[in-house]
Amino acid sequence: MIDRLDDVSRICDCLTEVIEISMQIYIMRHGEAENFAASDAERPLTTRGIAQSQQMATLLASHLKGELDQVWVSPYLRAQQTWQAMVKSLPTATQVGSVEDITPYGDAETVADFIKATIETEQPQSLLLISHLPLVGYLTAELVPGLQPPMFLTSAIAAIDYDPQSGKSKLLWQHQPHK
Repeated sequence: MIDRLDDVSRICDCLTEVIEISMQIYIMRHGEAENFAASDAERPLTTRGIAQSQQMATLLASHLKGELDQVWVSPYLRAQQTWQAMVKSLPTATQVGSVEDITPYGDAETVADFIKATIETEQPQSLLLISHLPLVGYLTAELVPGLQPPMFLTSAIAAIDYDPQSGKSKLLWQHQPHK
């Protein structure tokens, strides 16, 4: 009997190692914005930027399986307006926050470390980050080792599958709005 229990225990240990618990990180560039404003932080979305953000929200909702745990949004007006254009089409997020470190001048390595620490402590299953160039490209590459920083058109989204236990990740897809 003890031999069988040991065998079962070993099988369970092996299955635990094989099962990867992953979560999704969605990195989005804000929608199309006006070229001029009093400051870069105050540039509002264009009508097209709002429409494209709404279009991408519909696409993202189809990948979320009814759940959205965390949303991080740059404090810049165009990123905040992108989130507002999307909110009605997405599941209600558990947490939504304005994050100072994800402006155009944010450091990809610092933000990636912050994401990983948040995942480790809070264990969200999904995180949507709405930010800017050049950060979105560099952050995607920072989270997916070996990936060249992808280009992001306005309202484009990249989906990353991240395994918090192993630290491994892969780019699942990247989509941009239709014209």
